[in-house]
Amino acid sequence: MARRWAGGLQPEREAPPWLAGWQPWAQALGWPAAGALHFERANALAVTRDCRSGSGQPLRFVPAPALAEPRLGYETIIFDRGQVPTRTMGRGGRHDFANALAWLSFPRLKARLNALHVEALPAGNGSGQRGRLRDRATLFDESGALVLTEDAASAELLHQFNWSALFLDRREDWRDRIRVVITGHALIEKLCAPYKSICAQALVLHASPAAAPDAVDALAAHVLCPEALQSLTPLPLMGIPGWSPANHDPAFYNDRKVFRTGRQR
Repeated sequence: MARRWAGGLQPEREAPPWLAGWQPWAQALGWPAAGALHFERANALAVTRDCRSGSGQPLRFVPAPALAEPRLGYETIIFDRGQVPTRTMGRGGRHDFANALAWLSFPRLKARLNALHVEALPAGNGSGQRGRLRDRATLFDESGALVLTEDAASAELLHQFNWSALFLDRREDWRDRIRVVITGHALIEKLCAPYKSICAQALVLHASPAAAPDAVDALAAHVLCPEALQSLTPLPLMGIPGWSPANHDPAFYNDRKVFRTGRQR
């Protein structure tokens, strides 16, 4: 039996590397072929995964119109009630489907992010301003990735934007010394149709690249804090060896619009 993943029809065992950690739940819910989230199936999986909000409430996905209360914010509804308002139509439906997959794939990390979102709410003082913590939490929630490595030198190359050394000189290290796990639901949505400039906001974890998905989830949730969110660093995903056939050519990395050499102020 074959299943259609991003990039064409492939055997299930050959799912793209960015689906690592997501694949069981993507398969169970028919992603990316399914047009909308199947609520009953997703909620049954949420029970199996013991998904909970940042306050410990059992989590379930509900149609977005059922919770249209202007006085309550999205993250507050999740935190207080354990209810995730979920759209089913158009681009919003695809985005929220991906968000449901993120909850199933990384339930501990998502709960921690929910708690950080709610913790950051007073920073706006009712003025509508989001505040730096909430901005960073949103950035990671949408576009986050975890870099698993026990090699401090590779981690430093990432923080230095030294793409040549990281992706070319240390190319073989990506077999067993460095691994990237996508956690951001906007990224998994974009990766249904990959393009060169897709960029993650990466959090580096001192961890074995061979760690099991649930162990990675637990570790990420444990270390995630405002200081960790300040340490996020851009990571051009298609530069990762094995993530794009085109990056076998060293000239692929000469595109300075994608592989920038310094932080943008």
